Amino acid sequence: MIIEPRMRGFICLTSHPDGCRQNVKDQIDYVKSNGPIDGPKKVLVIGASTGFGLASRIASAFGSGAATIGVFFEKPPTEGKTASPGWYNSAAFEDQAHAAGLYAKSINGDAFSKEIKQQTLDLIKADFGKVDLVIYSLASPVRQHPETGVLHRSVLKPIGQTYSNKTVDFHSGVVSNISIEPCNEEDIANTVAVMGGEDWAMWMDDLRNAELLADGAMTVAYSYIGPELTEPVYRKGTIGRAKDDLEATAFKITDTLKDLHGKAYVSVNKALVTQASSAIPVIPLYISLLYKIMKEEGVHEGCIEQMDRLFRERLYTGKPIPTDEKGRIRIDDWEMRKDVQDKVAGLWSQAVTENVAEIGDLAGYRSDFYHLFGFGFDAVDYSADTDEMVGVSSINS
Repeated sequence: MIIEPRMRGFICLTSHPDGCRQNVKDQIDYVKSNGPIDGPKKVLVIGASTGFGLASRIASAFGSGAATIGVFFEKPPTEGKTASPGWYNSAAFEDQAHAAGLYAKSINGDAFSKEIKQQTLDLIKADFGKVDLVIYSLASPVRQHPETGVLHRSVLKPIGQTYSNKTVDFHSGVVSNISIEPCNEEDIANTVAVMGGEDWAMWMDDLRNAELLADGAMTVAYSYIGPELTEPVYRKGTIGRAKDDLEATAFKITDTLKDLHGKAYVSVNKALVTQASSAIPVIPLYISLLYKIMKEEGVHEGCIEQMDRLFRERLYTGKPIPTDEKGRIRIDDWEMRKDVQDKVAGLWSQAVTENVAEIGDLAGYRSDFYHLFGFGFDAVDYSADTDEMVGVSSINS
């Protein structure tokens, strides 16, 4: 079939297997170009198919030659209908890993569920023995609690008062004002249940109780802080409460790993174009302005550049891992530089529909967005007939 991007609002309903393959290959080539990392050897990535999770799996495998198990929840293809991009990403990753002689297996299912946790434990026990790094990078808007059966849905809302500011439709370039009504207590509780640290702790408890963690094992989850500009709707809103809970959970997990000399960290990462961030009001305008400044300053990074730097310059240097006053790894340091943020704030006040394409990097934003779904790569012939029925080799599909 000929596969083209088909949009519905901020979601692309199609993905291109060859484009996703090119995206994965480009990330692998970037890691390899920087040379080997003296890093982990047996890695579990929970949320392994897109974004920071995929980049972490690539950095582990192609930076330090790690065997990896990836857990994700993606939609396989059916005749005449493409898979989700994460499915094609994972297929491409496994093909590349196996060609390089690296162990790579994947589990597709709800990582919040007891069944998928047990399936993962069984696979680790059978093939690994123990893991030395666990990456927790789930990005689901809903979670069915494995104990209560309650379905929790996260929301992006301010706390206490209505938030009003500018945003941009990155497809049309139209800058408009938007208002978001404040949440209630139930919204906060649900968002924390989905995006907080409880599930991360459950995974680590299960791995520790099954004696599947190596001595000195490390686990890392990902968070975001962002600028004052987005604070009311992000860091000081419902999602911020969930991130606070995630960050507090790192200390609790570290306490449970003391007998193994293990440690849990939260890495605060840079703002990037993702499927989730594209749907968050205000964030697309902020990112397009941020990209413009960071590219001009020569400090722009995508997911793979961020994770490569995290592994090389933070996690595996042979020295103590540097953290901020709250114990967090800061790989958002270039984004949060004062000179960068001052310039973004200056552009923010100027941004209107007529000039946003000029003062911001809307073209770069759109390009990154389409790349998420495998579109817009020069090396791919999008007019060619493409087989959508691509399987992930280690999954029975």
